[in-house]
Amino acid sequence: MDQNTTNSQIIISGKVHCRFAFSHEVYGEGFYRFDAEVFRLSNATDIMPVTVSERIVDAAGLPMGTGISVCGQIRSYNSYVEEDRRNKLVLTVFARDIEATGEENLPETNPNEVYLNGFVCKPPVYRTTPFGREIADILLAVNRSYNKSDYIPCIAWGRNARYAEKLTVGDNIQIWGRMQSRTYQKKYETGEIIEKVAYEVSVSKLSPAPVKEDGE
Repeated sequence: MDQNTTNSQIIISGKVHCRFAFSHEVYGEGFYRFDAEVFRLSNATDIMPVTVSERIVDAAGLPMGTGISVCGQIRSYNSYVEEDRRNKLVLTVFARDIEATGEENLPETNPNEVYLNGFVCKPPVYRTTPFGREIADILLAVNRSYNKSDYIPCIAWGRNARYAEKLTVGDNIQIWGRMQSRTYQKKYETGEIIEKVAYEVSVSKLSPAPVKEDGE
């Protein structure tokens, strides 16, 4: 397996939340986008954007409500937002394999597992909430094939946040956790308030990446 493929791994299980829509084409290969609804242990849900090749699923896609298991990578890209007049970092689950599990056969506990091996590319931001909870924001650059990188926002809590506070730009770390969606409201100068969705990796464990031997 390509080493760059193993730098970013995600497995989610849930159900198809919206119809498949054409996304883009690369060298004659079409890609489609849909949202997957993934349940948390708290019974809350995350709505995950998924990108999949026509070579894996045909243009008709899968019916809404179909249970699925997706294995792949977290990818990022910049998308221009007209109302903000700037590019916005957008995350998606890039599917390498999709299995239809059926509407009635969803696992009791839907997995949402992420592994990342990347480099800290901005100084982590450490803060505490009004209730004293410690949080640290990390932006991780994860290398993949063809000299490309994905930039993935991560959020750490408690002792992981204290550890992250000491990290510096260029540190190579490993992260385990889950991908989550978060809604927030943005108020514009016109007074208009728009609800938006952000995606990030919630960290359950992090550590320095293993030092590679020469030639690896």
